[in-house]
Amino acid sequence: MGHATRCIPIINALIEHNFEPIIASDGIALQLLQKEFPKLESFELPSYNITYSKKPKHLKLKLLKDTPHLLKTAKKEQKAIANFVKSNAISGIISDNRFGVRHNDVPSVFISHQLQVLSGNTTWFSTKIHQRIISKFDECWIPDYADKNNLSGILGHVKNFGVPLKYLGALSRFKKETLKTKYQLLVMLSGPEPQRTFLEEKLFGELKTYNGNICFIKGVIESQQTITQHKNMMIYNYMTSAELETTINESEMVLSRSGYTTIMDLTKLEKKAFFIPTPGQYEQEYLAKKLESEGIAPFCKQNDFTLDLLSQVENYKGMIFKESQLNYKKLFGLF
Repeated sequence: MGHATRCIPIINALIEHNFEPIIASDGIALQLLQKEFPKLESFELPSYNITYSKKPKHLKLKLLKDTPHLLKTAKKEQKAIANFVKSNAISGIISDNRFGVRHNDVPSVFISHQLQVLSGNTTWFSTKIHQRIISKFDECWIPDYADKNNLSGILGHVKNFGVPLKYLGALSRFKKETLKTKYQLLVMLSGPEPQRTFLEEKLFGELKTYNGNICFIKGVIESQQTITQHKNMMIYNYMTSAELETTINESEMVLSRSGYTTIMDLTKLEKKAFFIPTPGQYEQEYLAKKLESEGIAPFCKQNDFTLDLLSQVENYKGMIFKESQLNYKKLFGLF
C-alpha cells in the first residue's frame, strides 16, 4: 500500500508534464491506484504474495524461505513487461520496488529508500542482493532529503553507489491545510497480516477510555467503504486519498506504524505522531528509534502499548523538516 500511495504524486506529475502513465501492480495496491486514477490504463502484474509470520522472531526465516518465490516472480514480471513493451510505445519505466519491472531498451528507474536493507546479522547479505537488483536499472530515485536532516538515515544514504542517485524529498499525495480540529487522535493502520489485525485488536482495547474524539482507519481495502461509530470513535475500513488528507489535517495527533510512506505523509502535513513499528520489521524499528532519538516522535513496541504512553507526544517537536521543491521536468528528462 505504501509503495502505491507514494507513487500517486509521481503519476500526477507525469500527467501534468504530458505523459500518459500506465499503471501496473497487483492486489490491493492495484485496486487503490485504479480508484485514484479510474481513467488511466492499468494491468495486473504477478503477485509476490508476501505475508508475515505470526511470531516476529520467525519473520527473517520466512522471508529467506520465500526468496526463491520472490525471484521467480521477478522473472515473471520481467517477461510480462517484455511482452507489454513489444506491443506498446513506452518512453520509460518507473518501478517502485518491483524487481523485474524494467527493460534493457527502455529507460528504467527504481524507486527505493533502502540502499541498505536492515535484516539483523544478515544486513550485509540483504543489502548486497538489493544493491545488485538496483544496479540493473538506469537510475535510482530516493524519496528523501539529500542532506543530513533526512528521513531514512543509513537506509537511503550511502557513498559511491554504482547507479546515479536522485533524491526527491518527501513524496506524498497530501498537502498541508489549516483546518478546524475534529479529532484529538487519528489511528491509521497498515501493513500485512496478521500483524495489522493484532494491532487493531490491541488498540480497540486500549483506547476504550481515551478522553477525546478518535478516528480509526483500519486500512482494509474493500469494494465498499464502511463507516461505524462506537461512542467517541468513528471507524472506517478505508479512506480515499482526499478523505484521508482532510482527516489528517483535522487531527491533532496520529498513531500509526512507522512505515516509510506514512512517515513521509506526516512530514508533508507536519503532524505530531506516535509510532508502533511492525514486530520483526527491522526497517520500521530503525526508523522509529531514529525519530525518537532526534526528538521528533516517540514510539513503543506493539505489546508494550498503553493509553498513557500517548501523553509523551507533547514532549516531541513533531514531523517537521525543511521542505524542498522537486523539479519534475528535469527529473523526467531521462524519458
